[in-house]
Amino acid sequence: MSNLLIENKGNTQVITINRPSKLNALNKATIQELSAAVTAADKDLTIKAIILTGSGEKAFVAGADISEFNTFEVEQAKELAKMGQDILFDLIEKCETPVIAAINGFALGGGLELAMSCHMRVASSNARMGLPEVSLGVIPGYGGTQRLAQLAGKGKAFELMFTAGMIKAEEALSCGLVNHVVEQDQLIEKCLEICEKMSKNSSVAIAAAIRAVNGGYKDGENGFETEINEFAKCFATGDFKEGTTAFLEKRKAIFPNN
Repeated sequence: MSNLLIENKGNTQVITINRPSKLNALNKATIQELSAAVTAADKDLTIKAIILTGSGEKAFVAGADISEFNTFEVEQAKELAKMGQDILFDLIEKCETPVIAAINGFALGGGLELAMSCHMRVASSNARMGLPEVSLGVIPGYGGTQRLAQLAGKGKAFELMFTAGMIKAEEALSCGLVNHVVEQDQLIEKCLEICEKMSKNSSVAIAAAIRAVNGGYKDGENGFETEINEFAKCFATGDFKEGTTAFLEKRKAIFPNN
């Protein structure tokens, strides 16, 4: 994959967007490559977590590659937005393997939208985040208007979108946009630390939790009902039997593929 670097660190896969001359901007080819890479990692039972990051020290993803769509007509734009949602951003959100965005610099427009589609976000102290699309005469796409409001609240989302401004990592932490802020040289280490903790737990239960949480944000789906159903289905799994047996025997659970 010409736009990505992929490295396994134990049972975590680190996927690095590698377009440093473009500040890792998302173009159609990169979106397709990311889709294929995330799909493959999600199907690999030996991979317990995925980290997405950008190459270099300046940018996670500085935005979408505007040169690819600045001449589009309405229907072309609609097709572009739907394609990105379907094959990457919604794919990541629904991924049953936890995905962490390691935000190592600028995460603007499509970059922040990519980070927000991940299950968690860890930012370096030099990171800057924003959705500046209105300064180009367009609104955020790829779920940006929806996920920013879900994570940071409606008022903060409106402020960031309407002003087209950037916020620093600490402000992003205070409004719930990111989970942790660390120095850049500790960024991947912090993400790997979180992945290590997750990898000791049931992958089956984690996948069920992802489906339950996502159910609360899906039109026509009752998140509480989804939770009840996912909770019940866990009882038919080997992971539930092992987890409860280990608890009663006062030992650590050993889940399959751990």
